[in-house]
Amino acid sequence: VQLQASGGGLVQAGDSLKLSCAASGRTSSSYTVAWFRQAPGKERDFVSGIGINRSGTTAYYADSVKGRFTISRDNAKNTVYLQMNSLKPEDTAVYYCATSTAYSKVVPTVAERYNYWGQGTQVTVSS
Repeated sequence: VQLQASGGGLVQAGDSLKLSCAASGRTSSSYTVAWFRQAPGKERDFVSGIGINRSGTTAYYADSVKGRFTISRDNAKNTVYLQMNSLKPEDTAVYYCATSTAYSKVVPTVAERYNYWGQGTQVTVSS
């Protein structure tokens, strides 16, 4: 599986951005896809993830982005999106998308559960 993240940029506080994560190779709509972010000098943190279990599609958000970010997927395009609204300076980071090919009832929030990663896209929010 290869992942290509895009859509980052430099915006002002309060603006919006939409990140894309395009998958290629041995993809599946059943794989969980997540976004993580890493600011300089900090650990890589979970932002949001979307998966599927026996109950249907599940989405999960970090508390810091809940209500501002929305994750979605277009299975026909093998692409997962992260719509980011009301951006804050503290959202500044490199954003990575990752996928887990293992079944999980819930969206994993730890990076070690994801076995394929994209290259990252920079998001910078100025105050």
